[in-house]
Amino acid sequence: MSGVAEAVAAVGIAAGGNERDAHVVEEICAYVTGQPPRSFFLFAGAGSGKTRTLVEVLRRVTGVVAHETGGVFARRLRSHGQTVRVITYTKNATNVVSGRLGENNLTVVSTIHAFCWELIDGFDADIQEGLLALKDEELKQAKLEAATKVRGETDKDRARYREIAEEADAIRATEKFIYHPDKNTYGSGALSHTTVLRVAAWLIDNRPTLQRILEERHPLVLIDESQDTMRGILDALLRLEAARPGKFSLGLLGDHRQRIYADGHRDLPSHVPEGWALPALKMNHRSQKRVVDLINAIWDADLAGRTQAKTGFAQHPREEKSAGLVRLFIGDAKQDTEAKVQRERECAAVMLKATGAVAWSEDVRSFKTLALEHKLAAKRGRFFETYFAMELLDEDAAAPKGNGERSGPSMVRPLLGPALELSACFDKLGEVDEFRVMNVLRAAKSLQGLPEDIDERRAELAKLHDAVLAFGAVARKPGATVREVLQPLLVAGVFDTDARLTDAFLDPTPPPDPPKVVSKEDRVDRLKRGWSHLFETPWEQIGLYKSYLSGEAELATHQVVKGSEFPHVMVVMDDSEAGGFLFSYDKLFGAKELSSSDKTNAEEGKETSIDRTLRLLYVTCSRAEESLALVLWASNPGAAAAAIKATGWFQADEVAMLA
Repeated sequence: MSGVAEAVAAVGIAAGGNERDAHVVEEICAYVTGQPPRSFFLFAGAGSGKTRTLVEVLRRVTGVVAHETGGVFARRLRSHGQTVRVITYTKNATNVVSGRLGENNLTVVSTIHAFCWELIDGFDADIQEGLLALKDEELKQAKLEAATKVRGETDKDRARYREIAEEADAIRATEKFIYHPDKNTYGSGALSHTTVLRVAAWLIDNRPTLQRILEERHPLVLIDESQDTMRGILDALLRLEAARPGKFSLGLLGDHRQRIYADGHRDLPSHVPEGWALPALKMNHRSQKRVVDLINAIWDADLAGRTQAKTGFAQHPREEKSAGLVRLFIGDAKQDTEAKVQRERECAAVMLKATGAVAWSEDVRSFKTLALEHKLAAKRGRFFETYFAMELLDEDAAAPKGNGERSGPSMVRPLLGPALELSACFDKLGEVDEFRVMNVLRAAKSLQGLPEDIDERRAELAKLHDAVLAFGAVARKPGATVREVLQPLLVAGVFDTDARLTDAFLDPTPPPDPPKVVSKEDRVDRLKRGWSHLFETPWEQIGLYKSYLSGEAELATHQVVKGSEFPHVMVVMDDSEAGGFLFSYDKLFGAKELSSSDKTNAEEGKETSIDRTLRLLYVTCSRAEESLALVLWASNPGAAAAAIKATGWFQADEVAMLA
């Protein structure tokens, strides 16, 4: 035990058993309502009841539940017109906290992006100055990096300088800023999620007026999933807390072992200021004992290339959760995708026999499959062509995000919305539910602007009717492409469609060849290739992609399921099909040697692929409540099996080789 773990252990000895963490709510209430209040970092492991603890604290300090010091704190908030601000990582988390809290006018719950935009919205001159300052920093950094190169400044570097200067000129010419990531539609004044956070952090640091506004609105700010909160905004709030003791306090909640995004601090506990309170939740209410034992062993592992500190606590399962089942299957990564999919089905059959849980049966398949990368999930989910096209069109929006952004590229709408809803109005025999069709058309505003003249109105409605029937007929045709299905809708103008989609649909010229170096591809060429791929994609894949995007599919990536839990989980680990380079299960499990950069980073104490992959493994395994199947497709199965045996993570009968 070290660092924060030692400090938290010194707080006091909690009750044992299932009531081990019963004292934590009152402990935090004392910090919040104290005179002066005390900022805190709550270490909350997987399944530890973090949200329940947060809600119970809020209910007490806002007067919902009778509480002596909480009542005083609530009256003080009300008399000053203040509220407690709760910042969550995702919109879903916001809804969960708000739903459990109920109506509470002394608490405001939102995502970090909504909080930052609410704080700076309308301060356009200040936003402009902040953006220009950030561009200036970006230019200085670019020149500094160029100066350190052996060959010195290159034409590419000078082109980057010009690009930054042009972006700064566009900022100077902008008078009004809005929060929207789609600059292609809304112009240079549209700010992306990341930009909103960066400029908000700059303004908090550099605008005393904004500091006072924040302090006077929200004397207490609680940040959930703080390990993944963007470093810039978190550091700005930490500096504000240090500068205004007793007037502005923070509560950070999270688990650095579950950090999966590079935006957050690598080791958050080391950034917690001296003097902060350090409560901890050590129970795992979610998982059976075997799963809890596994995640404890994973975090405590001594692995070559690991630089991540072991800071934290071993978790304890609930007394009644004394069972659980874990299996690890090791196969050869050189097999093709179809063979791997079949073997994974066989693994599910083994889990069915071992657990008796029908969730693992072929007919039900209600277990959750987690994959490392979106490309791997797309291949397993049979919508790879669609995902590939979407990534070409808009790499940032093609995949579901851990922060809850799951709308897909804006330019392909209404393909992912009304068109799919319309296809659901037809049954397998082609019969159409006209009532549902009308509801879809009304929701999409397709019936607005119809002619006043009765005959013209009838003619227009007949045109829509014929287009919908033609669409339904094509959509049911086996192997129909997106182009074929969209044709009747676009010709009749059934839905309001992005001009970029329409223009691409009508463009008869062939797409350019793929570039030898992807990073050097012109954006226009990339978009043209994306549209071409999309229009030739099988229509049946669009629904599969939308299900994945919305989180309704059996498949999900490790990053997207943070905070979620499932009774039965299969983790598919396949570096060869994932196509990434930041993570490597082959290295983690000993099937592949560490790279020279891994060794250098480890020697210098920097983060390595082992650190990143270890945390992902921890996150995925800790999603499982009852049973967990790990399927490793290794480049060297024998070496992987030997290395896994050496870790001691699994019993002999828990590991099986896939011939």
